[in-house]
Amino acid sequence: MMKLPTDVVKMYKEVHGWVGILSGLCLFIAFYAGALTMFELPLQRWASPPPALAPAPSLDRTPGLVAKAIAAHPEAAKGYEIHLRTDAAHPARMSWTVRDPEDHHGGTTYYAALAPDGALQVVTQGPSEVAQLIDVLHQQVGLPFDHEISMPIMGGIALLYVIALVSGLVVLLPSLVSDLFALRIGRNVKRMWLDLHNVLGLFSLPFHIIMALTAVVFAFHDQFYGAQGMAFGGGERGGRPAMAAPAEGPPPAALTPAQIVARVREQAPGFTPQTLVYGSGGGGLPALRVQGSDDRYGVRAPSYGMAGVDPQTGAITGTDYMPGMQDGWSATITSFFALHFGNFGGATIRWAYFLLGLAGAFLFYTGNLLWVESRRRKERKGGAVDQTRATRILGALTVGVPLGCVAGISVTLAAAKLLGGHASYGMHSAIYYALFLLATFWALARGAARAGAELSVLGAVAMLCVPLASLIAGAAWYDAPALMLVDGVALLLAVALLWSAKAARHRARTGPRDSVWSDRREPSLGAPDTAPVAGEA
Repeated sequence: MMKLPTDVVKMYKEVHGWVGILSGLCLFIAFYAGALTMFELPLQRWASPPPALAPAPSLDRTPGLVAKAIAAHPEAAKGYEIHLRTDAAHPARMSWTVRDPEDHHGGTTYYAALAPDGALQVVTQGPSEVAQLIDVLHQQVGLPFDHEISMPIMGGIALLYVIALVSGLVVLLPSLVSDLFALRIGRNVKRMWLDLHNVLGLFSLPFHIIMALTAVVFAFHDQFYGAQGMAFGGGERGGRPAMAAPAEGPPPAALTPAQIVARVREQAPGFTPQTLVYGSGGGGLPALRVQGSDDRYGVRAPSYGMAGVDPQTGAITGTDYMPGMQDGWSATITSFFALHFGNFGGATIRWAYFLLGLAGAFLFYTGNLLWVESRRRKERKGGAVDQTRATRILGALTVGVPLGCVAGISVTLAAAKLLGGHASYGMHSAIYYALFLLATFWALARGAARAGAELSVLGAVAMLCVPLASLIAGAAWYDAPALMLVDGVALLLAVALLWSAKAARHRARTGPRDSVWSDRREPSLGAPDTAPVAGEA
């Protein structure tokens, strides 16, 4: 294997450590929440109450529904959606959203249906917004700020993430061959955790490179396309395509939703329409965008592609986001989005991304643990180390932030199941951040050693709230596939956290007295340095 100068490796090791410390806690939140978003639709079905409206009318009766809804609610004419498939996540055939400048998460959404006697039914209680909160936590690395503020910060963290990947690879290169498959299990658990950290990082390196680079693009999307427009003209090529509108002049009669679906399927046989999004195009004329998926291709959005369609003729007029009909540039850009979202390859890829996401979160967690312990070894000069306040705070945050994130997401998920449509996005956000801050301040007050065990138990109890909420909700609110997936994963993670609590408690009682992970008060000059170092992982 290639030999690098010792001073070069040492420099990159310092860079890797500090960059990892600066970004690791935020990246844990991003990866843990991102892993859960791989099953965002099952989560939404699991958390959402059954529809309170009459069964959706057929597509042939949908024009009558639209006419009645617009007559009763004229604001709906500005833009509405027709859902071709209704379920707990899409409880009505028709919906529209009234924007509120003070609401940064979409405003109020109305859902419309026809009662058996033909009367209009309109409600505002829709699917749970807890899945949206988890997605926002993933996008904004847990930052509780407006999107416009959080995204540049996320971009900076993603750039640090790239530096950490490069520097970590340089550090590993000199011993790559000898350590590639090494996992030395024994009394020196620090070595075991280091081996596991290295193996996880190396074998998931392509995944992490994709995540890091695409996150930078997402964070600085507007700036990149603005620069591109200035350099090459034509404005922002990569923005969401405008809805297709018919030519200027008196429009002919619009096609019905059933006719639109038939025309789209004729032009794109492998494309499955899911939602018809009506709005206004040029000159205020009716416009239409059709959202759907094609299993043969990746898509630009997390779960769907889209095409601009002429509402009068059904002709596809915008293909920048249309899977299978894009030009080379659009297909290339879409491939990067698809690689980030994992929306290709079906369930196999989603499960792989889920596991890689959890492994990534674990990678950042162990990286912080190893840095804190390595700092103690570096400062030791024949005697016990007097840990600095900064190191103890970092150790506490390394415990409190990840476990607070886990507990907060779990409890707000359970609340979604129990409160149904009565839990708003703001309520879910408040529950999450309350648990997150409680765990973080608890770790700072109690110290890393005690909090490692205590907060692991809290995380396990929070995880168990998820299947408990399913039991309380009962059979009246039952989606078997989603129930098995969500509750099964929660139970497995609860078991892992209980094991973690036991390991952390053992470490606190038996570890070196000068470690931040030890709860032994008396200093010990001869305490062996081979006890478990990251039992609280």
